[in-house]
Amino acid sequence: MSNSPAAPSIEDLAAEMIAAGCRRVHVLAWRDLDDVDAGGSEVHADHFMRRWAEAGLEITHRTSFAEGLPVRAQRNGYSVVRKGSRYSVFPRGIASEVVHRGSFDALVEVWNGVPWMSPLWCHKPRITVLHHVHGPMWDQLLPAPMAFMGRAVESRLAPPFYRRTLTLTPSDATRDELLHLGFKPDRVVAVNNGVDDMFQPGGSRAEVPTVVCVGRLAPVKRQDQLIDAAVEAKQRVPDLQLVIVGEGPLRPVLEANIARHHAHDWITLAGRLDHDHLVALYQSAWLVTSASLAEGWGLTLTEAAACGTPAVATDVNGHRSSVIDGTTGVLVPLEQLGTALADVLLDSTRREALGAAALERAQTLTWESSARGVLQALHDRVMAKHRR
Repeated sequence: MSNSPAAPSIEDLAAEMIAAGCRRVHVLAWRDLDDVDAGGSEVHADHFMRRWAEAGLEITHRTSFAEGLPVRAQRNGYSVVRKGSRYSVFPRGIASEVVHRGSFDALVEVWNGVPWMSPLWCHKPRITVLHHVHGPMWDQLLPAPMAFMGRAVESRLAPPFYRRTLTLTPSDATRDELLHLGFKPDRVVAVNNGVDDMFQPGGSRAEVPTVVCVGRLAPVKRQDQLIDAAVEAKQRVPDLQLVIVGEGPLRPVLEANIARHHAHDWITLAGRLDHDHLVALYQSAWLVTSASLAEGWGLTLTEAAACGTPAVATDVNGHRSSVIDGTTGVLVPLEQLGTALADVLLDSTRREALGAAALERAQTLTWESSARGVLQALHDRVMAKHRR
């Protein structure tokens, strides 16, 4: 039996930080959880901020303005400040932090494509959270000239300034990508994402083979190509049903693709679902899928896993972190997705084994542990500065 001491709790870490004079923490992020475009990065930030606030830290979350939302708000124990457009939020946020540098004791920068360049202007304890390298996503997100600039900033211009900054990422795969960009091995730490407790086994499986895909309807998620893969799979699985959950700019393209395949009777665009309906859908599905081009983690795949539903998804970095290929699901290149969906749907023994393994692993992934891991990193920076 090991005699090693238990890891300190979030409350213990926060208490030490407060005793060292660090109570006020600012978190800079591109978008807010209540934003219509919010995704996994925003879910992750909310989970650690709410837990840190519960432990006694004063958290201010600075992000971009979102239509229909107030400039200032309180949520889950922390403050939210929404100022600036999707682009102007960066210079405005930086200027405000520099001018009011006495208003915070430590900083968390969430680097989502465009960096806040905190190493240049913040000399207080800080860490960076970077979910994934955008790489080929830039061509999906921006026109060619701006996509080129995005790639240049991410891969060449910004990394030299961050190589001495402690950077956290949710996966070893993304960590490896950052090392290829020149980040120092001892300065990049992988801290797994968690799974919300509401996702758990229950209900019963659908009577017909049902595949669910959850995520923002956006080019990078490639739901249009998922539909093509599902059409291919249906040739071998005639009663296949596909449910695509989410909203976004790709919806008209998906509607057109469904019409082209005359698939309205078996492909459903479900829009946004509340939590209860989403859990029930995961529980009834035979498989969860994603055709995404890039992910930081693949949060929807682990949500489904926590309901006992295995994944068949594209073999990209984020998915490799949320799915253990051949054990908790199947990862394949996009062009093989249709074949893989049919293979697993038609093999009940294999599917059940994958689902059981997916559930077992998902039960080890908690947001409490994730939030503690991120806070441990910030705590270490605070205490190192305090001891000088």
